[in-house]
Amino acid sequence: MKLEGSLIDYPCDFPIKVLGLSRQGFAQAVMEVVVRHAPSFEAGSMEMRSSSKARYLSLTCTVRATSREQLDALYQELCDHPMVVMVL
Repeated sequence: MKLEGSLIDYPCDFPIKVLGLSRQGFAQAVMEVVVRHAPSFEAGSMEMRSSSKARYLSLTCTVRATSREQLDALYQELCDHPMVVMVL
């Protein structure tokens, strides 16, 4: 169902890319935030890529988005997390 003023038809699969320093616990912390907002997210589907010098880790989490409010809350919590550098 496309909501007025929205470019997205909900529900849909929506990829979120999260970038952070390559540190112990980063992927686990991101997964916990994602599951809080998208309980059906499967941890095994998370894609991980290290930067060329392995300083940064990029995580792609494809969630089942059900509303704009859900995505806004997820993005906000990820952006506020101290281990996260950027969310796309």
